[in-house]
Amino acid sequence: MPRNRYYQGPVSDHFDGVRFFNPGEPETDRSFRDILRWKRAVPNNPWPHAVPVTPALPDPHVEGLRVTMVGHATLLLQIGGLNLLTDPVWSDRASPFTRVGPRRVTAPGIKLKDLPRIDAVLLSHNHYDHFDIATLKALHARHAPLIVTPLGNDSIIRRHIPKAGITAGDWGSQTSIGPDADVHIVPANHWSSHGLRDRRMALWGGFVLRVKDKQIYFAGDTGYGTGQVFRQIRERFGPPDLALLPIGAYDPRWFLAAQHADPDEAIQIMRDLEARAAVAIHWGTFKLTDEPRDDPALRLAKGLAAKGIAPDVFVTLQPGETADF
Repeated sequence: MPRNRYYQGPVSDHFDGVRFFNPGEPETDRSFRDILRWKRAVPNNPWPHAVPVTPALPDPHVEGLRVTMVGHATLLLQIGGLNLLTDPVWSDRASPFTRVGPRRVTAPGIKLKDLPRIDAVLLSHNHYDHFDIATLKALHARHAPLIVTPLGNDSIIRRHIPKAGITAGDWGSQTSIGPDADVHIVPANHWSSHGLRDRRMALWGGFVLRVKDKQIYFAGDTGYGTGQVFRQIRERFGPPDLALLPIGAYDPRWFLAAQHADPDEAIQIMRDLEARAAVAIHWGTFKLTDEPRDDPALRLAKGLAAKGIAPDVFVTLQPGETADF
C-alpha cells in the first residue's frame, strides 16, 4: 500500500488512511484512457492571446465588504479592516513549469507591489491554478500572512517556505484570524494532486469566513454532486452574505461534472446556500478545459434570467474590477 507523503492521521469518514475522498458523492478519479478520450475530441475553441486589464489600486483598509478580482480564483477580500487573498496566483502559468502549461490571458487585476498588507490567505487545495509557490514566496516576503489550508497542503508549503505561518485543518476546523474574525474549513466536491503519485493525499475544501456581522463563503474548486455539501453548510452557518462560486472549466461534462460546477449548478449552489449575493470565480483567466472563454459568463447571465434572478445578485467581475457589498 502506498504511503501518504503529506499527512498521517486517523481514518475518518473522508480519509481511508492514505487518501482523502468525497463521501457519498460522484467519483472524481479519471484514468489515462479517459484523458485520451477527452483529448481526441477537443473542439476548436481558441481563447484570445490576451485580454486588456486595468489593474486596481486598492485602499489600505475597508471597514465594509469589498471584493476585487485578481483573476481565476484569486480575489482580494477586504472586510472589517482585514485584507485576505483567496488561492493567490500571480504567475504567468498555472503549472509547475515556467514555459509549459496553461498561460494566463488576463494580467493580474492588482499588481503584487500594490497589494495592501495581507493578513491571511485562504488556500483551498494544491492544484496549480490555485496553489502557486512563487506567489506564496512573494507574499511571505512582503506580508508574512497566515495561510489557512486543508490538511496536508502545509507539508508542501513548508518544503519551500519553512518559516511560513500556516494553519492546516480538517473539514469542520476553525481558525481565528483576528478580533471577531474566524475561518471555518468546509467540504468541497473535488480532489487534489501536486505530482504524479500523490492523488488525493492532501485534502481540499472551501471556507466560511466570519468577520463581525458578515459571513462569506469561498467554494474554492467544487462540483455540485448531490448538493448535500452546500445544504449542510447552509444548515450549520446560515445564509452567507456573499458566496464566491466557480462557474468555469466545465466542458466536457462527462469528464468534469464531478469536480467542476457549471454556471447552472453554480446558481443552484447559491440557492442551496440561500446566499444574499454571489461573485463568479474560476473562469476567463486560464484555458483549462474546452468551453470558449466568455461562455461561463454568458451561460450564467442566461441562467439567471431564466430563473428570474436579477443580474446584480450573482455578478461576474473582470480582473481589476471591484464590488462593494
